Amino acid sequence: MKKAKVLFVSQEIFPYVEESPMSKTSRYLPQAIQERGKEIRTFMPRFGLINERRNQLHEVIRLSGMNIIMDNNDHPLIIKVASIQSARMQVYFIDNDDYFQRKFMTYDKDGNFYRDNDERTVFFARGVIETVRKLGWMPDIIHCHGWMSSILPMIVKKALKEDPLFADAKFVLSLYDDDFPGEFKSSFAKKIVMEGIKKPDVAHLASTDYTTLMKNAIDFADGIIYAAENINPEVQAHVKASDLPLLTYQDPENYFDAYNEFYNEVMVGQPELA
Repeated sequence: MKKAKVLFVSQEIFPYVEESPMSKTSRYLPQAIQERGKEIRTFMPRFGLINERRNQLHEVIRLSGMNIIMDNNDHPLIIKVASIQSARMQVYFIDNDDYFQRKFMTYDKDGNFYRDNDERTVFFARGVIETVRKLGWMPDIIHCHGWMSSILPMIVKKALKEDPLFADAKFVLSLYDDDFPGEFKSSFAKKIVMEGIKKPDVAHLASTDYTTLMKNAIDFADGIIYAAENINPEVQAHVKASDLPLLTYQDPENYFDAYNEFYNEVMVGQPELA
C-alpha cells in the first residue's frame, strides 16, 4: 500500500511569518500528517519580510530558472527551500523580485492592500504548479490555505485535467476569517486565461472581491474545512449550497486526527492509499 501524498499550499507558515491561526496550522498540520504516514510537500510565498539568513533559505537551482508570463512580461520564477529540523520537513518558497521582495505581505506600511495582489496570486499558483511538475511529485490531496492559494483548484481542474501528475488530485479548501477589502483589478480574469481556461470560464471573476474569489475556489474544491470560528456568512452559504464534504471548526489544540480522517474521506475511490 503506497503512502498518500498531501500538498500543502499556504499563504502563511510560522515561524517564517508571525503567528496566526493560518500560519500555525500550516506549520504543525503538515508535520502531524507526515507522522501519520502520509508524504507531504509544503509551499508558501517568499515574502520580503522573511529573514533568509536566520531561516537558512537557499535557492534550489535545479527548480528555478523558468519564466512565468504575466501581461506579456516575463517574470523569473525562483524557488527557495528551508528546513524545519524538529519536524523533519522542508518548506518550498515561491519567489520573484517584482512580487515578493517588499517588506510586507499583502498590505503596505500604511495598511493599503497591494494593487498587484491579483498578479501575485496568479504567480504564486502557477509557480507552485510548475515546481511540483519539476519535482515529478503526484499529489493525492492539495490542501489550500488562504485566498492567495484559492485559484489553484480551478487552474488544476480546468487547465491540467489531462496532466497525469494532477489528474486524480482532490482539493481541500480551508476557510479562515481572512477577508480582504475592496476588489482585485478588473484585469484579474484575463490573467487566469490559459490553455484549458477560456474567457467564459472566468467571466464571473471580472469583478473580484474576497467572496467571489472564495466562491470560485469552493466550486472546484472536493472538501471544505472551517478553520476559523467566524467565516464570511456569504461564503458559508455557498459552502452549504455546494453539498461538499465539510469538516466543521475543530479544537485548535487537537485537530490533527480529524483532518487526517477528512483527507481519507475526500480520497474515497483511492482505496490503496494510506
